[in-house]
Amino acid sequence: MAETNAASQLADMELNDGTADQSNKDDQQVIQDDRVDPWTVVASSDRGIDYDKLIKKFGSSKIDQALLDRFEKVTGHAPHHLMRRGVFFSHREVHQILDRFEAKKPFFLYTGRGPSSGSMHVGHLIPFVFTKWLQEVFDVPLVIQLTDDEKFLWKDLKAEEALKLSKENAKEIISLGFNVEKTFIFSNMEYIGSSPPFYQNMIKIQKCITFNQVKGIFGFTDSDCIGKISFPAIQAAPSFSSSFPQIFGNKKDIPCLIPCAIDQDPYFRMTRDVAPRLGFPKPALIHSTFFPALQGAQTKMSASDPNSSIYLTDTPKQIKTKINKYAFSGGGASVEEHREKGGNCEVDISYQYLSFLMEDDARLEQIRQDYTSGKLLTGELKKELIVILQKLIGDIQENRKKVTDDVVSSFMRVRKLKYNY
Repeated sequence: MAETNAASQLADMELNDGTADQSNKDDQQVIQDDRVDPWTVVASSDRGIDYDKLIKKFGSSKIDQALLDRFEKVTGHAPHHLMRRGVFFSHREVHQILDRFEAKKPFFLYTGRGPSSGSMHVGHLIPFVFTKWLQEVFDVPLVIQLTDDEKFLWKDLKAEEALKLSKENAKEIISLGFNVEKTFIFSNMEYIGSSPPFYQNMIKIQKCITFNQVKGIFGFTDSDCIGKISFPAIQAAPSFSSSFPQIFGNKKDIPCLIPCAIDQDPYFRMTRDVAPRLGFPKPALIHSTFFPALQGAQTKMSASDPNSSIYLTDTPKQIKTKINKYAFSGGGASVEEHREKGGNCEVDISYQYLSFLMEDDARLEQIRQDYTSGKLLTGELKKELIVILQKLIGDIQENRKKVTDDVVSSFMRVRKLKYNY
């Protein structure tokens, strides 16, 4: 994979979108030490990515209290704990999605997964947990793209293996409890060839983007295969309702909301730039932070390093061992030092994982206070996390046993979904 920094090379795309000032050279350099693109996430500090600076760089908008209040007023639901705590921290035009919901106008959800291993890790769960909640709150259709073609192009995988991994990942996604009547999961390798409207949208997008632009956005070089260069149009196409005639008929004016990690934003900056030229509405986005690796917040979890991640196939014993052995601690070097000086929740991985996974705000705040004061020891903090992870993953594993090949086929079958508009 060529060296790339999509954050610094969104060349001339959507100059008036969000709050970015492309002419401000200071802002252009503000996150030069943090590397964030669709393939690489590396922070320059042990505190992790500076997300406020990333918002400036990408030109998105921060999810503030006003948006949280409006979300609750419009939907009648308190914002998800992942929104309240700033895990989902940035957005593009979520206000417009709320306007449509308030006016009872249609929209849909779109998210995806790149299947690079037979099992997902806990970090992969976050967008899906949040997407499932959004689907239940808004009661709208959802499309989930499995980018097995992308993994074939970027990884040392045979096409048949990539397709097999997509089916295995689909089983874990389904295990979270998505509604089959409102959810369409599709493999790029299988669906695109059988869907002329999807393919037509792909080539329309491709025609709008020059080679220089795609190199500027994604950092491709002359030595990259042409499959990589054309792939961004494939990830863009599900943003448009006309790519799914079985769901939306001939309607091409239904927008979507895309929950995703912030590293996927370059794809949709490009999509939002192209959409008006094709007569389509721009997709709205809601971005999450990264679930950090066990070793620290400088990187996100990696499916290629089993010791950086908690996998959905891990046993209770493996979970306990990984947390106790690898989870970076913000505690003191000794019990005495910890009691005296307290722990640092900003770098402690166990606490950070709890902020993603623990729903009880009051309990999380008590843990933060106790750990910061030194009352709660690192081992005790890790024990809290181990119990939550063992239950979460145990429940998913039990649900997965019920997901047969026939169940997967029912989610991936081309069909009309049920919705209220």
